[in-house]
Amino acid sequence: MNPSRPDALDAPAWREQTLVLHGDAVCGHGADVVPPIHYSATFRAETAQQFSEMATTVRPATFYTRHGNPVNKRVEAILAGLEGTESALLTGSGMGAICTTILALLKAGDHVVAQQRHYMSTSKLFSEVLPRYGVRVGFFDQTDLDSLRAALRPDTKLIMVETPVNPSLSITDLAAVAGIARPRGILTVADNTFASPLNQRPHDQGIDIVVHSATKYLGGHHDLMAGAICCGDALAETIWNMHVTLGAVLSPMDAWLLLRGLRTLSLRMERINANALALARWLETRPEIERVFYPGLESHPQHALAARQMRGFGAVVAYSIKGGYAATQRFVSTLRLATQAVSLGGVETLAVHTASMWASSMTEDDMKVAGIEPNFIRMSVGVEHVDDLKADLAQALEKAALEPA
Repeated sequence: MNPSRPDALDAPAWREQTLVLHGDAVCGHGADVVPPIHYSATFRAETAQQFSEMATTVRPATFYTRHGNPVNKRVEAILAGLEGTESALLTGSGMGAICTTILALLKAGDHVVAQQRHYMSTSKLFSEVLPRYGVRVGFFDQTDLDSLRAALRPDTKLIMVETPVNPSLSITDLAAVAGIARPRGILTVADNTFASPLNQRPHDQGIDIVVHSATKYLGGHHDLMAGAICCGDALAETIWNMHVTLGAVLSPMDAWLLLRGLRTLSLRMERINANALALARWLETRPEIERVFYPGLESHPQHALAARQMRGFGAVVAYSIKGGYAATQRFVSTLRLATQAVSLGGVETLAVHTASMWASSMTEDDMKVAGIEPNFIRMSVGVEHVDDLKADLAQALEKAALEPA
Protein backbone atom coordinates (compact mmCIF):
# COMPACT_ATOMS: atom_id res chain seq x y z
CA MET A 1 0.00 0.00 0.00
CA ASN A 2 1.19 3.51 -0.81
CA PRO A 3 1.76 5.24 2.55
CA SER A 4 0.82 8.57 0.98
CA ARG A 5 -2.66 7.19 0.34
CA PRO A 6 -3.93 5.83 3.68
CA ASP A 7 -7.48 6.05 2.40
CA ALA A 8 -6.76 3.33 -0.18
CA LEU A 9 -8.14 0.66 2.13
CA ASP A 10 -11.55 2.34 1.80
CA ALA A 11 -11.62 1.50 -1.93
CA PRO A 12 -14.40 -1.15 -1.66
CA ALA A 13 -16.76 1.59 -0.46
CA TRP A 14 -15.99 3.91 -3.36
CA ARG A 15 -18.50 4.39 -6.14
CA GLU A 16 -17.53 3.08 -9.55
CA GLN A 17 -16.66 6.54 -10.94
CA THR A 18 -14.04 6.87 -8.20
CA LEU A 19 -13.00 3.23 -8.22
CA VAL A 20 -11.82 3.27 -11.84
CA LEU A 21 -9.52 6.18 -10.98
CA HIS A 22 -8.27 5.23 -7.53
CA GLY A 23 -9.02 1.54 -7.04
CA ASP A 24 -5.40 0.66 -7.75
CA ALA A 25 -4.03 3.02 -5.09
CA VAL A 26 -3.15 0.00 -2.93
CA CYS A 27 -0.63 -0.93 -5.63
CA GLY A 28 0.98 2.49 -5.96
CA HIS A 29 4.64 3.30 -5.37
CA GLY A 30 6.59 6.50 -5.83
CA ALA A 31 5.39 9.88 -7.01
CA ASP A 32 4.06 8.99 -10.47
CA VAL A 33 0.60 10.39 -11.17
CA VAL A 34 0.34 8.17 -14.25
CA PRO A 35 1.52 4.64 -13.41
CA PRO A 36 4.67 3.49 -15.23
CA ILE A 37 4.79 0.54 -17.61
CA HIS A 38 6.91 -2.20 -16.03
CA TYR A 39 8.29 -3.60 -19.26
CA SER A 40 10.48 -6.28 -17.76
CA ALA A 41 10.13 -10.01 -18.24
CA THR A 42 11.96 -10.77 -15.01
CA PHE A 43 12.61 -9.01 -11.69
CA ARG A 44 15.73 -8.89 -9.53
CA ALA A 45 16.03 -10.24 -5.97
CA GLU A 46 18.51 -8.65 -3.58
CA THR A 47 19.17 -11.80 -1.54
CA ALA A 48 18.76 -15.55 -1.84
CA GLN A 49 16.01 -15.45 0.76
CA GLN A 50 14.13 -12.77 -1.13
CA PHE A 51 14.45 -14.78 -4.36
CA SER A 52 13.01 -17.84 -2.60
CA GLU A 53 10.07 -15.78 -1.36
CA MET A 54 9.43 -14.31 -4.81
CA ALA A 55 9.62 -17.74 -6.46
CA THR A 56 7.14 -19.34 -4.06
CA THR A 57 4.63 -16.49 -3.75
CA VAL A 58 1.22 -17.06 -5.29
CA ARG A 59 0.38 -14.35 -7.84
CA PRO A 60 3.42 -12.14 -7.19
CA ALA A 61 3.70 -8.62 -8.59
CA THR A 62 7.42 -9.12 -9.24
CA PHE A 63 9.21 -12.35 -10.12
CA TYR A 64 8.50 -13.22 -13.75
CA THR A 65 5.85 -11.50 -15.86
CA ARG A 66 4.10 -14.76 -16.72
CA HIS A 67 3.37 -14.99 -12.98
CA GLY A 68 2.52 -11.32 -12.47
CA ASN A 69 3.52 -7.74 -13.17
CA PRO A 70 3.06 -4.49 -11.23
CA VAL A 71 0.86 -2.82 -13.86
CA ASN A 72 -1.26 -5.98 -14.19
CA LYS A 73 -1.82 -5.88 -10.45
CA ARG A 74 -3.21 -2.36 -10.72
CA VAL A 75 -5.75 -3.44 -13.32
CA GLU A 76 -6.70 -6.51 -11.31
CA ALA A 77 -7.37 -4.39 -8.22
CA ILE A 78 -9.80 -2.19 -10.14
CA LEU A 79 -11.57 -5.09 -11.85
CA ALA A 80 -12.08 -6.96 -8.58
CA GLY A 81 -13.60 -3.81 -7.13
CA LEU A 82 -15.89 -3.29 -10.11
CA GLU A 83 -17.16 -6.89 -10.08
CA GLY A 84 -17.36 -7.10 -6.27
CA THR A 85 -15.03 -10.09 -6.03
CA GLU A 86 -12.00 -10.75 -3.84
CA SER A 87 -9.61 -11.23 -6.74
CA ALA A 88 -9.11 -10.73 -10.46
CA LEU A 89 -6.65 -12.19 -12.98
CA LEU A 90 -5.61 -10.90 -16.39
CA THR A 91 -5.04 -12.99 -19.51
CA GLY A 92 -4.01 -12.29 -23.08
CA SER A 93 -7.58 -12.42 -24.48
CA GLY A 94 -11.17 -13.11 -23.52
CA MET A 95 -10.91 -16.66 -24.80
CA GLY A 96 -7.69 -16.98 -22.82
CA ALA A 97 -9.71 -16.13 -19.72
CA ILE A 98 -12.48 -18.61 -20.55
CA CYS A 99 -10.21 -21.49 -21.55
CA THR A 100 -7.88 -21.01 -18.58
CA THR A 101 -10.84 -21.00 -16.19
CA ILE A 102 -12.49 -24.06 -17.68
CA LEU A 103 -9.29 -26.10 -17.92
CA ALA A 104 -8.38 -25.20 -14.33
CA LEU A 105 -11.67 -26.48 -12.97
CA LEU A 106 -12.49 -29.54 -15.09
CA LYS A 107 -10.84 -32.90 -15.74
CA ALA A 108 -11.57 -35.99 -17.81
CA GLY A 109 -14.78 -37.66 -16.68
CA ASP A 110 -16.40 -34.44 -15.42
CA HIS A 111 -19.71 -33.20 -16.75
CA VAL A 112 -20.32 -29.54 -17.64
CA VAL A 113 -23.41 -27.70 -18.86
CA ALA A 114 -23.31 -24.72 -21.22
CA GLN A 115 -25.88 -22.59 -23.00
CA GLN A 116 -27.01 -23.56 -26.49
CA ARG A 117 -26.01 -20.07 -27.58
CA HIS A 118 -22.61 -18.63 -26.71
CA TYR A 119 -19.92 -16.57 -28.35
CA MET A 120 -18.79 -18.71 -31.30
CA SER A 121 -15.37 -19.65 -29.90
CA THR A 122 -16.89 -20.49 -26.52
CA SER A 123 -19.37 -22.78 -28.25
CA LYS A 124 -16.50 -24.54 -30.04
CA LEU A 125 -14.66 -25.01 -26.75
CA PHE A 126 -17.62 -26.89 -25.32
CA SER A 127 -18.85 -28.72 -28.41
CA GLU A 128 -15.51 -29.68 -30.00
CA VAL A 129 -12.51 -29.21 -27.70
CA LEU A 130 -13.56 -30.44 -24.26
CA PRO A 131 -15.06 -33.73 -25.50
CA ARG A 132 -11.65 -34.58 -27.03
CA TYR A 133 -10.21 -34.59 -23.53
CA GLY A 134 -12.92 -36.67 -21.90
CA VAL A 135 -15.13 -33.90 -20.52
CA ARG A 136 -18.81 -34.59 -21.11
CA VAL A 137 -20.91 -31.59 -22.14
CA GLY A 138 -24.63 -30.90 -21.96
CA PHE A 139 -26.48 -27.89 -23.33
CA PHE A 140 -29.54 -25.92 -22.25
CA ASP A 141 -31.77 -23.13 -23.51
CA GLN A 142 -30.75 -20.06 -21.55
CA THR A 143 -34.31 -18.73 -21.56
CA ASP A 144 -35.74 -21.92 -20.01
CA LEU A 145 -34.72 -22.90 -16.48
CA ASP A 146 -36.42 -26.27 -16.84
CA SER A 147 -34.05 -26.93 -19.73
CA LEU A 148 -31.14 -26.25 -17.38
CA ARG A 149 -32.50 -28.56 -14.68
CA ALA A 150 -33.00 -31.31 -17.27
CA ALA A 151 -29.40 -30.96 -18.48
CA LEU A 152 -27.86 -31.41 -15.01
CA ARG A 153 -26.46 -34.73 -13.87
CA PRO A 154 -25.21 -35.99 -10.52
CA ASP A 155 -21.63 -35.48 -11.70
CA THR A 156 -22.12 -31.97 -13.16
CA LYS A 157 -19.23 -29.82 -11.95
CA LEU A 158 -19.78 -26.50 -13.72
CA ILE A 159 -22.39 -24.38 -15.51
CA MET A 160 -21.28 -21.79 -18.10
CA VAL A 161 -23.57 -18.87 -18.96
CA GLU A 162 -23.34 -15.70 -21.01
CA THR A 163 -25.78 -12.78 -20.78
CA PRO A 164 -26.71 -10.92 -22.87
CA VAL A 165 -25.63 -13.52 -25.39
CA ASN A 166 -23.84 -12.81 -28.65
CA PRO A 167 -25.46 -11.98 -31.04
CA SER A 168 -29.15 -12.53 -30.28
CA LEU A 169 -29.12 -10.60 -26.95
CA SER A 170 -31.14 -13.21 -25.11
CA ILE A 171 -30.92 -12.94 -21.31
CA THR A 172 -29.98 -15.57 -18.72
CA ASP A 173 -31.49 -15.33 -15.23
CA LEU A 174 -28.27 -15.21 -13.22
CA ALA A 175 -29.81 -15.42 -9.75
CA ALA A 176 -31.93 -18.39 -10.79
CA VAL A 177 -28.94 -20.23 -12.29
CA ALA A 178 -26.93 -19.62 -9.14
CA GLY A 179 -29.88 -20.78 -7.03
CA ILE A 180 -30.03 -24.04 -8.97
CA ALA A 181 -26.28 -24.63 -8.94
CA ARG A 182 -25.14 -23.71 -5.44
CA PRO A 183 -27.19 -26.25 -3.42
CA ARG A 184 -25.84 -28.95 -5.73
CA GLY A 185 -22.22 -27.87 -5.26
CA ILE A 186 -21.90 -26.84 -8.91
CA LEU A 187 -19.60 -23.95 -9.82
CA THR A 188 -20.98 -21.22 -12.08
CA VAL A 189 -19.12 -19.09 -14.62
CA ALA A 190 -20.68 -16.07 -16.34
CA ASP A 191 -19.31 -14.25 -19.37
CA ASN A 192 -20.13 -10.61 -18.58
CA THR A 193 -18.53 -9.12 -21.69
CA PHE A 194 -21.73 -7.88 -23.35
CA ALA A 195 -22.91 -6.10 -20.20
CA SER A 196 -19.76 -4.77 -18.46
CA PRO A 197 -19.47 -4.61 -14.67
CA LEU A 198 -21.08 -1.17 -14.68
CA ASN A 199 -24.28 -2.57 -16.16
CA GLN A 200 -24.35 -5.98 -14.46
CA ARG A 201 -22.54 -7.72 -11.60
CA PRO A 202 -23.08 -11.49 -11.82
CA HIS A 203 -21.24 -12.14 -8.55
CA ASP A 204 -23.91 -10.12 -6.74
CA GLN A 205 -26.43 -12.57 -8.23
CA GLY A 206 -24.58 -15.55 -6.76
CA ILE A 207 -22.31 -16.46 -9.72
CA ASP A 208 -18.91 -17.80 -8.63
CA ILE A 209 -16.65 -16.66 -11.47
CA VAL A 210 -17.05 -13.75 -13.89
CA VAL A 211 -15.05 -13.60 -17.12
CA HIS A 212 -14.58 -10.80 -19.65
CA SER A 213 -13.12 -10.08 -22.98
CA ALA A 214 -11.42 -6.93 -21.70
CA THR A 215 -10.77 -6.11 -25.36
CA LYS A 216 -14.30 -4.70 -25.41
CA TYR A 217 -15.77 -2.18 -22.93
CA LEU A 218 -12.99 -2.39 -20.37
CA GLY A 219 -10.30 -1.32 -22.84
CA GLY A 220 -12.79 0.73 -24.80
CA HIS A 221 -10.63 1.96 -27.68
CA HIS A 222 -10.22 -1.04 -30.03
CA ASP A 223 -6.45 -1.00 -29.45
CA LEU A 224 -5.73 -4.00 -27.21
CA MET A 225 -6.50 -7.67 -26.62
CA ALA A 226 -7.08 -8.80 -23.04
CA GLY A 227 -9.15 -11.07 -20.84
CA ALA A 228 -10.17 -10.96 -17.19
CA ILE A 229 -11.27 -13.48 -14.56
CA CYS A 230 -12.95 -12.20 -11.37
CA CYS A 231 -13.65 -14.53 -8.44
CA GLY A 232 -12.81 -15.40 -4.84
CA ASP A 233 -9.24 -15.80 -3.60
CA ALA A 234 -9.27 -19.61 -3.41
CA LEU A 235 -10.61 -20.02 -6.95
CA ALA A 236 -8.19 -17.36 -8.19
CA GLU A 237 -5.24 -19.35 -6.85
CA THR A 238 -6.44 -22.51 -8.58
CA ILE A 239 -6.99 -20.68 -11.87
CA TRP A 240 -3.69 -18.80 -11.57
CA ASN A 241 -1.79 -22.10 -11.30
CA MET A 242 -3.31 -23.16 -14.61
CA HIS A 243 -2.67 -19.70 -16.06
CA VAL A 244 1.05 -19.98 -15.26
CA THR A 245 1.11 -23.36 -17.00
CA LEU A 246 -0.81 -22.29 -20.11
CA GLY A 247 0.96 -18.95 -20.41
CA ALA A 248 -1.93 -16.86 -21.80
CA VAL A 249 -0.24 -13.81 -20.31
CA LEU A 250 -1.15 -10.17 -20.93
CA SER A 251 1.80 -7.98 -21.90
CA PRO A 252 2.65 -4.99 -19.67
CA MET A 253 1.92 -2.60 -22.55
CA ASP A 254 -1.58 -3.99 -23.08
CA ALA A 255 -2.16 -4.01 -19.32
CA TRP A 256 -1.21 -0.33 -19.23
CA LEU A 257 -3.56 0.45 -22.14
CA LEU A 258 -6.29 -1.43 -20.32
CA LEU A 259 -5.62 0.59 -17.17
CA ARG A 260 -5.88 3.79 -19.18
CA GLY A 261 -9.14 2.61 -20.73
CA LEU A 262 -10.62 1.77 -17.34
CA ARG A 263 -10.09 5.36 -16.16
CA THR A 264 -12.89 6.52 -18.50
CA LEU A 265 -15.12 3.44 -18.29
CA SER A 266 -17.91 5.07 -16.30
CA LEU A 267 -18.01 8.11 -18.60
CA ARG A 268 -18.05 5.97 -21.74
CA MET A 269 -20.71 3.59 -20.46
CA GLU A 270 -23.05 6.42 -19.52
CA ARG A 271 -22.95 7.76 -23.08
CA ILE A 272 -22.98 4.33 -24.71
CA ASN A 273 -26.03 3.18 -22.75
CA ALA A 274 -27.94 6.36 -23.59
CA ASN A 275 -26.99 6.31 -27.28
CA ALA A 276 -27.83 2.63 -27.75
CA LEU A 277 -31.26 2.91 -26.11
CA ALA A 278 -32.10 6.02 -28.14
CA LEU A 279 -31.02 4.36 -31.39
CA ALA A 280 -32.92 1.16 -30.60
CA ARG A 281 -36.11 3.13 -30.01
CA TRP A 282 -35.55 5.14 -33.18
CA LEU A 283 -34.94 2.02 -35.26
CA GLU A 284 -38.28 0.59 -34.11
CA THR A 285 -39.98 3.54 -35.84
CA ARG A 286 -38.26 3.01 -39.20
CA PRO A 287 -40.32 1.32 -41.96
CA GLU A 288 -37.19 -0.38 -43.37
CA ILE A 289 -36.68 -2.39 -40.17
CA GLU A 290 -38.39 -5.72 -39.47
CA ARG A 291 -37.44 -6.08 -35.82
CA VAL A 292 -35.08 -4.61 -33.23
CA PHE A 293 -33.43 -6.69 -30.48
CA TYR A 294 -32.25 -4.72 -27.44
CA PRO A 295 -32.77 -5.67 -23.77
CA GLY A 296 -33.67 -2.07 -22.91
CA LEU A 297 -36.72 -2.10 -25.19
CA GLU A 298 -40.11 -3.06 -23.79
CA SER A 299 -40.53 -5.18 -26.93
CA HIS A 300 -37.65 -7.46 -25.91
CA PRO A 301 -39.23 -10.73 -24.70
CA GLN A 302 -37.06 -10.70 -21.56
CA HIS A 303 -37.09 -6.98 -20.86
CA ALA A 304 -38.44 -7.43 -17.32
CA LEU A 305 -35.62 -9.84 -16.44
CA ALA A 306 -33.02 -7.58 -18.04
CA ALA A 307 -34.34 -4.58 -16.08
CA ARG A 308 -34.18 -6.59 -12.86
CA GLN A 309 -30.57 -7.72 -13.14
CA MET A 310 -29.02 -4.93 -15.25
CA ARG A 311 -28.51 -1.24 -14.51
CA GLY A 312 -27.91 -0.36 -18.15
CA PHE A 313 -28.30 -2.36 -21.35
CA GLY A 314 -25.02 -1.88 -23.18
CA ALA A 315 -23.81 -0.96 -26.63
CA VAL A 316 -25.07 -3.82 -28.76
CA VAL A 317 -28.25 -3.31 -30.76
CA ALA A 318 -29.30 -6.03 -33.19
CA TYR A 319 -31.88 -5.54 -35.91
CA SER A 320 -33.13 -7.11 -39.12
CA ILE A 321 -33.47 -5.24 -42.42
CA LYS A 322 -36.42 -5.68 -44.76
CA GLY A 323 -35.34 -7.04 -48.13
CA GLY A 324 -33.21 -9.95 -47.02
CA TYR A 325 -29.51 -10.75 -47.38
CA ALA A 326 -28.82 -8.51 -50.39
CA ALA A 327 -30.49 -5.44 -48.93
CA THR A 328 -28.62 -5.95 -45.67
CA GLN A 329 -25.29 -6.09 -47.49
CA ARG A 330 -26.17 -2.87 -49.33
CA PHE A 331 -27.05 -1.23 -46.03
CA VAL A 332 -23.71 -1.93 -44.34
CA SER A 333 -21.83 -1.00 -47.53
CA THR A 334 -23.32 2.51 -47.56
CA LEU A 335 -22.73 3.36 -43.90
CA ARG A 336 -20.40 6.36 -43.54
CA LEU A 337 -20.02 6.94 -39.81
CA ALA A 338 -20.55 3.43 -38.46
CA THR A 339 -17.56 1.25 -39.34
CA GLN A 340 -17.79 -2.31 -40.66
CA ALA A 341 -15.57 -4.13 -38.17
CA VAL A 342 -15.87 -6.86 -35.57
CA SER A 343 -15.74 -6.33 -31.80
CA LEU A 344 -17.80 -4.05 -29.59
CA GLY A 345 -17.71 -1.72 -26.62
CA GLY A 346 -15.32 0.89 -27.99
CA VAL A 347 -15.70 4.60 -28.53
CA GLU A 348 -16.46 4.18 -32.27
CA THR A 349 -19.71 2.72 -33.56
CA LEU A 350 -19.24 -0.59 -35.39
CA ALA A 351 -21.77 -2.51 -37.49
CA VAL A 352 -21.53 -5.96 -39.06
CA HIS A 353 -23.74 -8.14 -41.22
CA THR A 354 -23.60 -11.20 -39.00
CA ALA A 355 -24.53 -13.75 -41.67
CA SER A 356 -21.63 -12.52 -43.83
CA MET A 357 -19.24 -12.57 -40.88
CA TRP A 358 -19.95 -16.14 -39.84
CA ALA A 359 -20.77 -17.75 -43.20
CA SER A 360 -17.23 -19.13 -43.50
CA SER A 361 -17.29 -20.90 -40.12
CA MET A 362 -20.95 -21.80 -39.56
CA THR A 363 -23.47 -23.73 -41.62
CA GLU A 364 -26.93 -22.31 -42.30
CA ASP A 365 -28.32 -24.68 -39.67
CA ASP A 366 -25.70 -23.54 -37.14
CA MET A 367 -26.64 -19.92 -37.79
CA LYS A 368 -30.33 -20.68 -37.28
CA VAL A 369 -29.56 -22.31 -33.94
CA ALA A 370 -27.53 -19.24 -32.97
CA GLY A 371 -30.37 -16.91 -33.98
CA ILE A 372 -28.47 -15.41 -36.92
CA GLU A 373 -30.88 -14.54 -39.72
CA PRO A 374 -29.73 -13.57 -43.25
CA ASN A 375 -30.85 -9.95 -42.73
CA PHE A 376 -29.40 -9.56 -39.23
CA ILE A 377 -27.22 -6.59 -38.21
CA ARG A 378 -25.18 -6.40 -35.00
CA MET A 379 -24.25 -2.86 -34.13
CA SER A 380 -22.03 -1.73 -31.26
CA VAL A 381 -22.97 1.86 -30.50
CA GLY A 382 -20.18 4.27 -29.62
CA VAL A 383 -19.97 7.71 -28.06
CA GLU A 384 -20.66 9.85 -31.15
CA HIS A 385 -23.55 12.32 -31.08
CA VAL A 386 -26.71 10.28 -31.38
CA ASP A 387 -28.24 12.55 -34.03
CA ASP A 388 -25.22 12.01 -36.29
CA LEU A 389 -25.59 8.25 -35.86
CA LYS A 390 -29.29 8.44 -36.72
CA ALA A 391 -28.51 10.44 -39.86
CA ASP A 392 -25.94 7.88 -40.98
CA LEU A 393 -28.28 4.96 -40.42
CA ALA A 394 -31.14 6.80 -42.13
CA GLN A 395 -29.21 7.47 -45.35
CA ALA A 396 -28.02 3.85 -45.48
CA LEU A 397 -31.53 2.48 -44.87
CA GLU A 398 -32.98 4.71 -47.58
CA LYS A 399 -30.36 3.64 -50.11
CA ALA A 400 -30.80 -0.04 -49.30
CA ALA A 401 -34.58 0.27 -49.71
CA LEU A 402 -34.26 1.86 -53.18
CA GLU A 403 -32.57 -1.20 -54.65
CA PRO A 404 -34.54 -4.32 -55.64
CA ALA A 405 -34.38 -7.17 -53.09
